[in-house]
Amino acid sequence: MAESMKGLKRTCRCGELSVANEGQNVTVMGWVAKQRNKGGIIFVDLRDRSGLLQIIFEEADCGSAHFAKAERLRSEFVIAVTGRVEKRSGAVNENLSTGQIEVRAREVRVLSEAQTPPFPIESASRTKEEIRLKYRYLDLRRPDQQEKIILRSKICAAVRRFLTDEGFLEIETPILCKSTPEGARDYLVPSRVHPGSFYALPQSPQLFKQLLMCSGFDRYFQIAKCFRDEDLRADRQPEFTQIDMELSFVDVDDVIDVNERLLQYICREAVGLSVSLPLPRIKWIDAMNRYGSDKPDTRFGMELTDVSQVVAGCGFGVFTGALENGGTVRGINARGQAAMPRKKIDALVDFARGYGAKGLAYLAIQEDGSYKSSFAKFMTQKQLDDLVAAMDGRPGDLLLFAADQTKIVWSVLGALRVELGEQMGLIDHNRFDFLWVVEFPQFEYSEEEGRYVAMHHPFTMPMEEDLNRLESDPGSVRAKAYDIVLNGVELGGGSVRIFQDDVQERMFEALGFTKEKAHEQFGFLLDAFQYGVPPHAGLAYGLDRLCMLLTGAESIREVIAFPKVKDASCLMTSCPNTVDQKQLEELGIRVAEPEGSF
Repeated sequence: MAESMKGLKRTCRCGELSVANEGQNVTVMGWVAKQRNKGGIIFVDLRDRSGLLQIIFEEADCGSAHFAKAERLRSEFVIAVTGRVEKRSGAVNENLSTGQIEVRAREVRVLSEAQTPPFPIESASRTKEEIRLKYRYLDLRRPDQQEKIILRSKICAAVRRFLTDEGFLEIETPILCKSTPEGARDYLVPSRVHPGSFYALPQSPQLFKQLLMCSGFDRYFQIAKCFRDEDLRADRQPEFTQIDMELSFVDVDDVIDVNERLLQYICREAVGLSVSLPLPRIKWIDAMNRYGSDKPDTRFGMELTDVSQVVAGCGFGVFTGALENGGTVRGINARGQAAMPRKKIDALVDFARGYGAKGLAYLAIQEDGSYKSSFAKFMTQKQLDDLVAAMDGRPGDLLLFAADQTKIVWSVLGALRVELGEQMGLIDHNRFDFLWVVEFPQFEYSEEEGRYVAMHHPFTMPMEEDLNRLESDPGSVRAKAYDIVLNGVELGGGSVRIFQDDVQERMFEALGFTKEKAHEQFGFLLDAFQYGVPPHAGLAYGLDRLCMLLTGAESIREVIAFPKVKDASCLMTSCPNTVDQKQLEELGIRVAEPEGSF
């Protein structure tokens, strides 16, 4: 039967004790990780969020009643123990911070009993993720899982300390907002008071933080909940958290400076990682040409090489056909992989097709200098030699080529480069490479919509020297936008904002917005801009992604206390679920039967 605490007070957490506490009487509370009855002596490993502590029960110390209670302790019972800290009488456990001590129990109280859990509460669990997420409250007891959530808390605390010291104000923005169709799909919330009308959950606090700059708050930040109704993957969730900020009277270098120092502070305070400043910067076009990605992993080389000029006019129709259609031919050099089996090369071809490639051409340079290739018969020896030279090919190397439209080639080789980097063991997973990607395109063309859309959002400032091409050649206009990348993952992004009426109007026109449509969607912001708006800029980090990378987690689900799974559902609470008919009637909502249902 469970006992009450009866005024008993915890004096410390389990992991806070050491040999410095020898001889002290303490009261600790937590969960039984393991009980071992050695006949006359009972050992209990007691666990709380701070770690494990060994408790020793002997009848001569605690009496028969408390010894009897210790005998029936089982895994996950919640107990309170009062006793004396001693040096271990047995072997020291070097793997525990408390491994040199134990607590000799004088009293134990069973505060709560527990059923046998559906999986072991231990680090490095091999239990299927679906089971762990169904019983997430148990999964969160695992020490390695708790470490990740604790680190997340430390990161948030470091963010608040640093930004407050830098003159930022933490201000909350609304969760119930107006829907703005540009970007990802909104989560909609029906209004009972305004039948037929809906709120949207915010995809970001973008418009509100710009309004805060209009309000004169100068420097704002928020650890903000955001929502996007989009397909999930390892680093995405339908609800996620941003470290969001906006600054007035600044330009690109000012935003980068404060954020470099913020990242340096977070890494030092949270995980003891030293980050050297300034961080490297690379222009977007250079990142795409060198790495095939605007979030390049720079922990290894294997950069892309453009060989379009070298193969122009050769006899291989795949190469020349791509060039005739305005495309490109590029390759990567997998050093030392010439002996790769054909079956493995075929697997790489299938991998490339998953990123839009029609195929993948290869050339292996044998140790004797001869070539083994999928296309050698279509080219002269000189053409092959020139191609190998352009790729800096050496005996033992495997050269892989993609030929198609430039965007497809970037996508294919960018992904293939990372895949090979993993397969070849080129990536140091203990290394942290931060990188700024700058000068993004202002627009990207949407084939689906038949118009240019903003690569970031409609309020991003074009680079001043490109403004004269906003109407005549929008595809060539660069944005004063910047992303922060860590180990091939986009941590966050931001931009300098448009604050002049005439530039904003031209931007809307380039996006195909009429004045009426622009005012309909963003009228409250445009109205505010009529009353004096300062130059301003901002940035937002994905807190979940940052925590994932700094903890070495494979998914952001590991660093979110109660995450959703791939279909945006919660296995623990079984949401989303149906609601009472009365609630629907109050909202004026009728649920249509899905097509094909009976």
